[in-house]
Amino acid sequence: MPLDRSTLAEWVGGCSRLLKPLVEALRRHVMSAEKLHGDDTPVPVLAPGLGKTKTGRLWTYVRDDRPSGDATPPAVWFAYTPDRKGEHPKAHLSKFTGTLQADGYAGFDQIYEAGKIQEAACWAHVRRKFYDIQVAHKSAAAMEALERIGALYAIEKEIRGRSPEERRAVRNERSRPLLESLKQWLEETLTKLSRKSDTAMAVRYALGRWEALLRYCDDGRIEIDNNAAERALRVVALGRKNFLFAGSDGGGESAAAIYSLIGTAKLNGIDPESYLRNVLSTIATFPVNRIDELLPWNLAAEPAGNSRHAA
Repeated sequence: MPLDRSTLAEWVGGCSRLLKPLVEALRRHVMSAEKLHGDDTPVPVLAPGLGKTKTGRLWTYVRDDRPSGDATPPAVWFAYTPDRKGEHPKAHLSKFTGTLQADGYAGFDQIYEAGKIQEAACWAHVRRKFYDIQVAHKSAAAMEALERIGALYAIEKEIRGRSPEERRAVRNERSRPLLESLKQWLEETLTKLSRKSDTAMAVRYALGRWEALLRYCDDGRIEIDNNAAERALRVVALGRKNFLFAGSDGGGESAAAIYSLIGTAKLNGIDPESYLRNVLSTIATFPVNRIDELLPWNLAAEPAGNSRHAA
């Protein structure tokens, strides 16, 4: 059942303080992963005293290893910031060590340079650039790029849900030769294009991220793209149907907390409204040292009326 305006307002207006320990528990779960998906999206925020809106950002970090056969509950943590400076993801990921799968946002560069976090690039971003060119110009080069990338995705479809070891073996046997051929084709194609053409820019985008684009072949836990983060951001579109903008930076932080819980519930196949109502009925008196029990996959696993959530 979809969240309506009154339910969302109840959450935002009355429970921000109570939500903090639960969202912090969710953040710890997400950041304890070895691989994350990251992305961000703009959010309009009312600028105090100006009578107009400014643009804040909602950042999303997704833990979801189900495609590589891991049974750990998937989760998403959202964070709000008043701008898009690179210092924000750096702070969000200050204790994370592992692989970050993301787009080519320059603000992530300083994170990779520090050495604790390895970059994995996104083939969906590469594909999208060629797709837009094909739609606009019916480009033969763009069509060939799409077909070559499509062959990589066909392999991924076959091995979805298999173990990291199996995925790595199949990718090295079948995907890597296709990638080597694709790189050669991109380099040869680039020499035939006008430097300022859209196709040339798409080719340079791919070649400029080539090492990070190949990383999924070396590690079976990594995905071919960052679609997990893009799917997580769809919950923000739900919010835009309920309000036009956040009333303040504090409102943006409250929205991030709610999106974290809604998005995680959805990832675990749990109805968000039922989950939120359940949490609202228990969190005010719930022991903080047991707050993990209210995470979506734990609360949903409890029988209705279980006494340990009644105290």
